[in-house]
Amino acid sequence: MEERTSELEIAVSKLLKINQQLEHEIQERMSIEETLRESKEEIDKALKAEKELGALKSRFVSMASHEFRTPLASILSSIELIEAYSQAAPHAKRDKHINRIKGAVTNLTGILNDFLSLSKLEEGKIHINPLEFPLSDFCHKLLDELKPNLKPGQIIQIEQENVDGEVFHDPKMLKLIFTNLLSNASKYSPENAPITCNIKLGKKVLQLRITDKGIGIPMEDQAHLFTRFFRAHNVENIQGTGLGLNIVKRYVELLRGNIDFESEEGKGTTFRVIIPRRIAEVLDY
Repeated sequence: MEERTSELEIAVSKLLKINQQLEHEIQERMSIEETLRESKEEIDKALKAEKELGALKSRFVSMASHEFRTPLASILSSIELIEAYSQAAPHAKRDKHINRIKGAVTNLTGILNDFLSLSKLEEGKIHINPLEFPLSDFCHKLLDELKPNLKPGQIIQIEQENVDGEVFHDPKMLKLIFTNLLSNASKYSPENAPITCNIKLGKKVLQLRITDKGIGIPMEDQAHLFTRFFRAHNVENIQGTGLGLNIVKRYVELLRGNIDFESEEGKGTTFRVIIPRRIAEVLDY
């Protein structure tokens, strides 16, 4: 009995060691499987990011090719026509093509400015330099600059609430936000269509609401509206880079504000921007 008991004790001890070894191996295998899962997730994320980057590059190449080619072709054809005119040709004909050249150059400048702004944002080189200035004067000057670029019959109807006060902001950033949203309202609206710009200055916030009666944004495109290079499918024949709203949103966020919109295809769009009335100090990004 003593021998059998001793043998059993030895056998049990061996079984315990084997069990411990198996548990250790199971833990190691689970750890390896977890590491493999994490590695797979990282690989999947990397592949997804690479795919998105590839799609982004493709959209950029397509957009840049189209947006640069059209103005350049317009410039070239206008120059050729001007050269073909004799000195005795009516000034109106020459002026028409000169204005086409100016318009094309303005479009190219706008595209390059969008690229420059995007590059600075991506590299973190945007500097916010706030100044104290009267909002009313700022708005009047901005609207005067925009008037020549409106389509025939378009009028920006101003609704102001308490705009005689001052704000403490970066005027260049504020101008870009206002200009982009108002220019879009004009660009995506027909001739003679009204554009309403409501500006309200409160004790703590500045509110901007821009409403148009234009083509609107299709519901299926609205979730992607602020994505770089994205353009809704109903604006493919209208010039644009797909960068403006992305830059506007990022500028609004830098100013500690938010932007949203409501739109219905074929009926128009309203953009709303709310930002603090004052930026407390010079912020460096």
